[in-house]
Amino acid sequence: MSILPIVVTLVLSLLTRNVVIGLFSGVVTGVAMIEGLFATLGPLDTFGALVKDHLLPQVTDSYNAGIIILLVFIGGFVALVEKSGGGVAFAASVVNWVKSRCQAKLSAWFGGIVIFFSDLGTPLIVGPVFRSLFDKLQISRQKLAFIIDSTSSPVAILIPFIGWGVYIMGLLQKEFDALNLPLSDWDAFIGAIPYQFYAILAVAVIPVIALLKLDFGPMAEAERLAQQGSDFGKVSDTIEVFSHPNAKANFVFVPLAVMLTVMFTMLAPHGFPFERVSGSVFRAALSTAYFCAATSLIALMAFHQVRKFKEGVDIYLKGMSGMMSVAVILILAWTLSAIGKQLGAAAYIAEQAQAGFPAWLIPAVAFLIAAVISFATGSSWGTFAIMMPLVIPTAVAVDAPMLVCIGAVLSGGLFGDHCSPISETTILSSTGAGCDQFEHFRTQLPYAVTNGLIALASFIVAGLLATPMVFVLALAAQVLVYWWLSKRSLPQPATLAPQAR
Repeated sequence: MSILPIVVTLVLSLLTRNVVIGLFSGVVTGVAMIEGLFATLGPLDTFGALVKDHLLPQVTDSYNAGIIILLVFIGGFVALVEKSGGGVAFAASVVNWVKSRCQAKLSAWFGGIVIFFSDLGTPLIVGPVFRSLFDKLQISRQKLAFIIDSTSSPVAILIPFIGWGVYIMGLLQKEFDALNLPLSDWDAFIGAIPYQFYAILAVAVIPVIALLKLDFGPMAEAERLAQQGSDFGKVSDTIEVFSHPNAKANFVFVPLAVMLTVMFTMLAPHGFPFERVSGSVFRAALSTAYFCAATSLIALMAFHQVRKFKEGVDIYLKGMSGMMSVAVILILAWTLSAIGKQLGAAAYIAEQAQAGFPAWLIPAVAFLIAAVISFATGSSWGTFAIMMPLVIPTAVAVDAPMLVCIGAVLSGGLFGDHCSPISETTILSSTGAGCDQFEHFRTQLPYAVTNGLIALASFIVAGLLATPMVFVLALAAQVLVYWWLSKRSLPQPATLAPQAR
């Protein structure tokens, strides 16, 4: 019965495809079990106990409050950058140097990496700028959608000081504290980066297929049609991206430089990055850095007459309020984790894992389960909130490699999200590229599944060896597998003959 709240969370998240509904229902179920059934207390008293004894302690916890405040500052800064026109100006300046198909693909890939601070903003900034260039060079819109989808979430999940990293570290520290582990959230996140096999493969695949021309499956066919002048897969432009003739590329670089300078200035006296810095000091420094970066961008926009000062402040405040949904997921996840500890769910799951799984197999299993949940819900963040409280205690109980297990959860959530047709990034990537949504899903899926299978094999190896160098083997395997698949995908001479005539 201790895992009933988790089961309720999983089932309702999958049925409704809404993680908030699933998490809230799981929390209510757990509170009812702890405080007494509805028949005993009544629904109003149970809900009152939920707020007073379970939600409120999570909100007032100093660590949790620091995470939420930092996310608010990040949300305001990201909104400013997206609405400044700087990303469009940067991408447009890159386009001017492009002369070939390969350069166009690599330029779009590079643009997506540089705009790393916003996984949802990347498709809507990079996509519209490169559409006309890709059409001119007869590169398919499906390829553009794939490129920006591979440089949105997969890049963001590797950066510790943006929204993704802060959110994930918030989930990690809660589990470490509950288990009295001498491991900080920062050290765990940084240490798990080499084990985020799917994210690494997703980012690396673009230069692999661009430089070596290793397309296969539906994407290879889409590329052949584009070179023949076909409009297959294209849709009309349905989004408006903010641009301004006075916007500069340094609207991206100057605020980021300010942010990094302030952050290191405040953290260097504490020994960062060579010594461990307390979480409260790190969050205070990062919040200050994001505020200073936002202030510099508001000033730049006003100076160049792109947006008035008051308009910049309004955008900043609106971006702050936009992080409320993330805060809700975090609070519910923290609450569900605490309830699970009270009910003994972690101990029960760990006991079952000890009886049923060898330690080296835990990362691969975690990767697969996270992928299924993320695919069905279309939410990688929600998947992390569900899986971390399950996998971390299990890893401790069976002595599985902790960093590999964390990387497996993150990779699995990202893999399922990449394969899901209902994922936000899938929808936004197709929208930004001006590509039919189903066409983007259909052409990307073989690449995502291929990377996912390589990642799965890598987690099996990493579970046995627990060395970060496994990612090098994964990258080598990616090149070999893609080369083999592309050769199998080449059309036969009989197919090419009519086109030659």
